[in-house]
Amino acid sequence: MLKIKVNNKDVEIDEGLTVLQACEKAGVEIPRFCYHEKLSIAGNCRMCLVEIEKSPKPVASCAMPAVEGMNIKTNTKFVEKARKGVMEFLLANHPLDCPVCDQGGECDLQDQSMFYGVDKSRYKENKRFVPEKYMGPLIKTQMTRCIHCTRCIRFATEIAGVSELGAIGRGENMEITTYLEKSMESELSANVVDLCPVGALTSKPYVFEARPWELKKTETVDVMDAVGSNIRVDTYGWEVKRILPRINEDINEEWISDKTRYACDGLLNQRLDTPFIKYNNKFDKASWKEVFNIIKAKINETDSEKICGFTGDLNNMETLYIFKEFFYKILKSNNLESRSENIYLNQEKRENYLFNSTINGIEESDFIFLVGSNPRYEATLLNARIRKAYLKNKTKIISLNNVGDLTYPYEHLNGLSETIKNIVEDNHEVSNFIKQSKKPIIVLGQSVLLSKSGKYIFESMKHFLKKNNKINDEWNSFNIISENASTVGSLDLGIFQQNNGSNAILSNLQNHKYDLVFLLGQDSLSFNKKNEFVIYQGSHGDKGAEIADIILPGAAYTEQDGYFTNLEGKLQKAYKASYPPGDAKEDWQIINDLAELVSNKKLFKNKDELESSLLNYLNLSVNKNLPSEINDTKNLTFSNEKIEIKNLDYYYSNSITRASKTMFKCRSEKNKLKLTGTEG
Repeated sequence: MLKIKVNNKDVEIDEGLTVLQACEKAGVEIPRFCYHEKLSIAGNCRMCLVEIEKSPKPVASCAMPAVEGMNIKTNTKFVEKARKGVMEFLLANHPLDCPVCDQGGECDLQDQSMFYGVDKSRYKENKRFVPEKYMGPLIKTQMTRCIHCTRCIRFATEIAGVSELGAIGRGENMEITTYLEKSMESELSANVVDLCPVGALTSKPYVFEARPWELKKTETVDVMDAVGSNIRVDTYGWEVKRILPRINEDINEEWISDKTRYACDGLLNQRLDTPFIKYNNKFDKASWKEVFNIIKAKINETDSEKICGFTGDLNNMETLYIFKEFFYKILKSNNLESRSENIYLNQEKRENYLFNSTINGIEESDFIFLVGSNPRYEATLLNARIRKAYLKNKTKIISLNNVGDLTYPYEHLNGLSETIKNIVEDNHEVSNFIKQSKKPIIVLGQSVLLSKSGKYIFESMKHFLKKNNKINDEWNSFNIISENASTVGSLDLGIFQQNNGSNAILSNLQNHKYDLVFLLGQDSLSFNKKNEFVIYQGSHGDKGAEIADIILPGAAYTEQDGYFTNLEGKLQKAYKASYPPGDAKEDWQIINDLAELVSNKKLFKNKDELESSLLNYLNLSVNKNLPSEINDTKNLTFSNEKIEIKNLDYYYSNSITRASKTMFKCRSEKNKLKLTGTEG
């Protein structure tokens, strides 16, 4: 520990901290524009000047290491004069457009100029003008406002891993640009909007929508992927205007993906706001009473074995739990499934479908092996952690498949299942890498579990890791990447029926063994409908609604409270920020009302009772003793094949993104880059 003085107050700090960090530890706030905790130090705005005893000049505190015995002063006339001088330079060329700037009310420059700005300028020369740059459909530029803090450049290069932003020119002619004036290709690109301390980079879809003080802010959880990023939803009236990240160092740090941030305009489009009944291949509006009576009649005339249900990828756990209770207690059917594809599942232990090493644990790893996974699209924030691990520890990364640019260098193998067979039989160099590393991470993607050899790869890889003590009480190197927000929650609640790991309900549906099919927000199901009567409950008129005979309008994730479990098994609560449109209701309420009509008794009196019953069920089921797993892998059937990575349509991955105009623009831009051959 080092002993220093900050404003004549004795402070003890850790070695290696900068003067700025030492001052923050002492509770003294230092103004800054270029410094950011997650980025490398640039030291080019000079706003963080402080006075250090025996130093004749003011010192940039962000770039100066703190040393033993230092006497730092942050509130003297000398410091104030220096900071005012810096602010005068920064404002010399800055346009006076605060009334029309989207950053107004959240602008660091605006806030700092209140303290260190002066009410008149000594500069009579014309202000410089910088032409606007094109950075894609998400980022609006007004580069005349830029103060060259280089935060955006450092973020793009260090965190996002796409070196597309940079500076050209010198001095007054310096400009921040994307060089080729093309769209930024990172799925994290819009984080530069949050990082920009002035109004140079603002949000294009949000432009002139609202002022920050007009918005109601709700802290909640993202559902666009299985990571469970912590977000803040800002609403104006009942309309969601924007989504911003919240800091959670264990999950998303302070970043969110572009899909998380901008898919929210899909909450306004293609919404289901009233019940519908299909007559002669045409949907007609109906009342809740009408549709409920038809459903009751259908249930009464259908054998329970002929009824099945599929849950979707955006359902919260309360909805999933009450849907399961409805099937088991009211319909007396256990034909319930959450998987829309024939994905291999071993449910004997919870660790069999979790990312066990945790997102935070990626930074501790010394070897990462990706099997049939493209984490850049399947879990963008998790991929950013892998990049961070590579930069921080030079972690070795190998992928079974060549999946293109992952924003970090990796070796790729031939993509054959036979390679995995060689690895688990200790006949491959990767076997040695796994055995020699202290904390290896093996990641299995959904593409592997979909393949013919899915069961073999899953069980044999897990057996190999156990045999070499890479799965123990301190570290579990076996990881599954889930793609959807509801996946882990559905499996925790036991919403699956299987035959030796395969999807039995889906097979039966494709063979037309069911007469009545409930789709709860399920828009990914692929089957040729014949005589089945399909009931769809969801928020958007998407693929599930197209094949339905009756549509029940539900609520989106921002319109109801609910728990979600992320891919590493963390239970988080999403909070209601808005209200369902028209006659739409919260999902749990629809099922509860339907249960009352069918059985003359509600499943739960209110949401609180449902929530406590859910949490009680999870406490009992997650910790229960389960049977021992497969230890003998000799009898597993091996299939020699090439593991094909499932083509994930990143910007069109669920019903909300498919209804989003912004996601449509992003997708079109990505396809344009593919066609011109300038991608990645």
